[in-house]
Order: sequence, then structure tokens, then C-alpha cells
Amino acid sequence: MSTENKSYALPIAMMFALFFMIAFVTGLPSPMGVIVAKQFGASNFQSQLGFLGNFMAYAFMGIPAGIMLKKWGYKVTALAAIAVGFIGVSVQFMSGQVGLFSVYLIGTFISGFSMCMLNTVVNPMLNTLGGGGNSGNKLLQFGGSINSIGATITPMLVGWLMGVEAGRTIEKANPALFLALGIFALAFVVLSFVKIPEPHKETAAERKVKHANSPLSFRHFVFGAIAIFIYVGIEIGIPSTANLFMTAQTTAENPGLGLDATIAGSIVGFYWLLMLVGRLGGGLLGSRVSSKTMLTTVSLVGLIFIALAIFIPTTVAVNLPYLNVAVPISVVFFVLTGLCTSIMWGGVFNLAVEGLGKYTAAASGIFMVMVMGGGIVPLLQGFVSDNFGYLNSYWVMFACLAYMLWYALIGCKNVNKDIPVE
Repeated sequence: MSTENKSYALPIAMMFALFFMIAFVTGLPSPMGVIVAKQFGASNFQSQLGFLGNFMAYAFMGIPAGIMLKKWGYKVTALAAIAVGFIGVSVQFMSGQVGLFSVYLIGTFISGFSMCMLNTVVNPMLNTLGGGGNSGNKLLQFGGSINSIGATITPMLVGWLMGVEAGRTIEKANPALFLALGIFALAFVVLSFVKIPEPHKETAAERKVKHANSPLSFRHFVFGAIAIFIYVGIEIGIPSTANLFMTAQTTAENPGLGLDATIAGSIVGFYWLLMLVGRLGGGLLGSRVSSKTMLTTVSLVGLIFIALAIFIPTTVAVNLPYLNVAVPISVVFFVLTGLCTSIMWGGVFNLAVEGLGKYTAAASGIFMVMVMGGGIVPLLQGFVSDNFGYLNSYWVMFACLAYMLWYALIGCKNVNKDIPVE
């Protein structure tokens, strides 16, 4: 395995770089949601529409991205994705120039197409380069760690750029958007010169073969696809709603904490930082601890954290020394769930594609469709938040984590081993 890792060092590094890009751009709607809530007077529900635009693109592009991967391979698909991402972020920048919420949403939708295509490339590529199984899970966890670095930087950077409430406009976030554009441009140039293995690229003869089955013929994959839908909603919903909760002013109907956006962004950044810690730990343990065990453990602990956050009164506060601010302990438990959500993606992907063989590339495309849960689940949580309060909206997260625990314990078992996959 060591020889294989050395020979594939450059493509692995390139996949890690793409993981960073996915997180940075995907994370923009969280702090941008705070901006649009101020600049355009959006409700909690409306402020989550950026995520909906980003992730609904997966519903349209997931299957075509899988087809592109099989027909043209990893490199062409990734280059096309980077070009589309550049356009999407440019449109988000233009929304600040013209002052239109609708243009911002169009930009998030275009960016979503890019993120879908990139995800279709990096996940099966890393799993394949790692050799599948526990070793494939190990590379996915390390890739996820790079993903967390990008996700950690986004809310902290945009929160710092926003500053005081009166100055929250999209123009304030322009440096972050310029950084994203620069990353896309650099990655396009570098990737153009990198040679990447193409294990799932079909020949013309293979494309003519009609398979009797598909990834949907495997029960554990179907349940895994649902788990991905739910997981992305959990990963996005927990910190995004926490950000709204911390920056909102206190009202009788829905009390907020009224914190400065810079402080709230830093606290949310710790959530993503803990995801980085968890993924590094998952990467180190990935070759020794099964994905099933890891997913079971973090799902159960996540349920406990969310339950504690809901039930402990907000009057019970803790002081955050580094930021010199006191917050309800509920916020601390929301942040701590980053340790739990950290390894869920790699764990679910690894369990769901195990034993799929030739159906792996198509499975990746279906997975990307289900990533739209990152737009739908937070939107549902935003609706509950508007009507029943910020903390009560986390019952949505509790139900989602309960499904993740069920999948880890029961739903991940492959009961279709009789289907030929070679």
C-alpha cells in the first residue's frame, strides 16, 4: 500500500485541494445568510435559501455528473466543475453590486452545480486510491480534514469582514469571494498539468453494455443515500441556525443572543475546527476501527449533545475565555457536535459503496443528488425556528441523528451480495 500511496501522491494531493474548495464555497451561505437577513430583511427561513440554491443544484446535476465521470473521467469533470464554480462565485459577487437577493440566489445555485461535480470526483477517487475498505475510509477522513480547514476559515473570515451589524452588506464579503475566485483559477491551472488515474472511465464498448442492475438494487446503498441526504442537512443546519441564534436580537417570540457577527462567526468556526480535529482522528483510526463502529459512536454522542442543548436552560452560561464572552451552554453543545459530524460523510460513503464494484461511479452520482438535503433540512429547521424558536428547531437535528444511528446499526448491512459486481 505504501508504494501505491507514493505513486499516487500528486493526485491524492490534488483531491485534497479540491476538498478545500468544496468546503470554502459551500460554507459561504452560512455567514452570507446573516448578511442577507440584514441587507434584504430576510426571515430565518429566507436566510437559508442560499443553502437551498446551493444544494438543490445537486438534484439536477448529481446523475449527469456521474455520467460525465464515466464518459470523460475525473480530470475533465473536475476542470469543468472548477470553471462553473468560478462563474457561480462571480454571480454572488455581482449580487452585491446590483443589490438583488435574487441574483445572490442564482449565484448559489450555479456554485452548487460546481460543488456537485467536484464531490462526484473526489470521493470515489480517494476511496479508490486508498484501496477501499478501511484504507479507503482513512483517505476519505484525511480528505475531510482538509475540507474542515476550508469550512473553518469561511465563517471566521466573513464574520470578521462583516464587523458591526450596521455594516452587514454583501460588499463586505468581497475579499472572501475574491479568495474563492483565486482558488478556482489556481486549481484550474494546476489540475490542467496533473495526471490523474481514471479507474472508472468507461470505454466506448463498455458504454454499450446494459447492466441488469444499478446501485439502487442494493438496499444498503439506498439507505446510505438517504443517510447522506440527512447527514448534509445535519452538518449545515447545526452551525447555520446557531449563527442565526447568536446574531439575532432578543424578541418575545424568538429570543436571540444579539452577539456581534465577528464573535458569532468565530464560535461557529470552532464547530468546523472540531470537525477538522474529528476527521484527523478518524483518519488516524480509519485503518483500525471500522466505519460501522465509528458511525455508531458519533451518532449516539451527537444525539446526547443535541438533547442536552435543548433541555438545559439558556440561563446556564459559560464564559469563552479566548473571545471574552458568555454564552448559553447550549451553544457549546452545538459546537461540540462538530466532533460527531466530522466523520459521518466518509463513514456513510464507505459503508454504502462497499461491495458495489462496477456500480461505484454511478453510485457517486446518486449520492450527489442526495446532497440536496443540505438545502432542504436547514430550510425545514429555519421554518421550525421561525414558528417555535431557535432551540426547539434542533428537534429536527435530533430526529436526523436518530436515523444516522439506525443506519450505522442496521441499515448499512449488505443483503444483496448475490448481485454480480465485476
